[in-house]
Amino acid sequence: REHFVFIGNFFHKPNVDAVLTLKNEIWNEIKEYLPKAEIHIYGAYLNPQIQQLQNKKEGFIIKGFAENAHEVVGNARVVLAPLRFGAGIKGKLTEAMLCGTPSVTTTIGAEGMCGNFPWNGFIEDNFSDFALMSTQLYKNKSMWENAQEIGVDIINCSYDKEKIGPSFINKIKEIQ
Repeated sequence: REHFVFIGNFFHKPNVDAVLTLKNEIWNEIKEYLPKAEIHIYGAYLNPQIQQLQNKKEGFIIKGFAENAHEVVGNARVVLAPLRFGAGIKGKLTEAMLCGTPSVTTTIGAEGMCGNFPWNGFIEDNFSDFALMSTQLYKNKSMWENAQEIGVDIINCSYDKEKIGPSFINKIKEIQ
């Protein structure tokens, strides 16, 4: 777990915006704190706008389609998701929790995702602070392990299919 990761398909405008934000607003500051850091960008439907962001020298690596998202996220140290718009449960962030990978996201990214639990990393809308929190989470072992445990708690309590399944099925029947 020696790199950051972003994952999401590029037909979805919030993902395109998030990667552009990472490259233009956040990544240079992370590199100041962690000069050898890399971020691996995964996602289907790569477009030229995203492909041209590739810069191996800066550690900004465009990987494209992920055959196995669980493996990609599970092998990363921290998921970065600076989402500025969008709604609903974010698969990249629940995947991070399932894989035991802490994350840093925005208020929009975390919206409706963790109930009464703290976040499994950091929620930060200021991009300078986003970079700082990302590097602290990356470097601080006890902070990272604590965030990892919180993610497991969120998944086990908020997304337990035994707890939410029956009400979900009832809602479907009600709508029918």
